[in-house]
Amino acid sequence: MANFDLERLERQVEALLAGCQRLREENHSLRLRQDALVAERAELIEKTEQARARVESMLERLKAMEEQL
Repeated sequence: MANFDLERLERQVEALLAGCQRLREENHSLRLRQDALVAERAELIEKTEQARARVESMLERLKAMEEQL
């Protein structure tokens, strides 16, 4: 009976270790994905700011042209 309990405990420990390893790998993958998304977000924010500056510049030029008419 004790041998059976020990084998069962071994299987449970092995299952836990495998689960821990899977979670470590998943966590690593998620962290990499998060880093990529953070970098992409920063790039998109920069592009949005550049576009906003161009639009504001165009509006100022249009206002200046309108005043000249």
